[in-house]
Amino acid sequence: MTAATDQLAAPRTQVNRPRPTSKNRYALGRTLKYAGLIFFLVIVLIPVYVLLVTSFKGAGDADPSRAWALPQIWTVENWTTAWTALSPSILRSVAVVVPSAIIAAFLGSLNGFVLARWSFRGADIVFTLILFGMFIPYQAVMIPLTQLVLGLGVPTGVPTLILLHVVYGIPITTLIFRNYYMTVPHELIEAGRVDGAGMLRTYWSIVLPISVPSFVVVLIWQFTSAWNDFLFAVFFSSSQNGPVTVALNNLANGALLQNYGVSMAGALFASLPTLLVYIVLGKYFIGGLMSGSVKG
Repeated sequence: MTAATDQLAAPRTQVNRPRPTSKNRYALGRTLKYAGLIFFLVIVLIPVYVLLVTSFKGAGDADPSRAWALPQIWTVENWTTAWTALSPSILRSVAVVVPSAIIAAFLGSLNGFVLARWSFRGADIVFTLILFGMFIPYQAVMIPLTQLVLGLGVPTGVPTLILLHVVYGIPITTLIFRNYYMTVPHELIEAGRVDGAGMLRTYWSIVLPISVPSFVVVLIWQFTSAWNDFLFAVFFSSSQNGPVTVALNNLANGALLQNYGVSMAGALFASLPTLLVYIVLGKYFIGGLMSGSVKG
């Protein structure tokens, strides 16, 4: 009994098991996060790889069965041919997107300021009606829109496309600017009124200088939308006076259909401007989107 009692009374030896520390859990979570990001990055870049590799292949080498393989002979002839075919339309695309983005941004800024800080009776109804333009599919209004444009007598090509992109850009630009101007301190607007500034003077001297973040967001948005547009371009322009999207479609479906290398080089040429815009102004785009959420 005594031996048994002593054995029961003796302290049990505790086995120290290593417990995961917060530092280890943080390292594991960070590893999994980066692994997931790399995985999705690879998925996104796979089409870019196929485009880039195929653009350097010759006519006999650019075959769907060898889409993943590197070129047997590297050549830049596809790039030269694509540039010769697309360069006039690229210049026309620039002539469309630059003025349409600037005009739509300026008009949206005026609308947003009036609807946010210079309210009037029925302002909410007007704002709702403007937003309807964002939810109507372009395809649903294409026939009456074509009749309207023909009735106005606007020349097809660049002038018509500028008009359409300005009109259809006003709803989204108004929404972005209105949300931004709602965060501007009311005391700032009242100070301008006390000093005798009217609506336009207040906008030009007080509101416009602090609107740079929203202008960056709107200009990038409008530039990308107008540059990538194909529906308006194919309805209201032709291969002789249309933007790069029409010319790229003709390049892919024309006599060079079997020359995939030229089509891929042309696609890279067409997407390069928007890619450069996001690379150069991407951080300003994110900062502009978040600027309204951090203002008091």
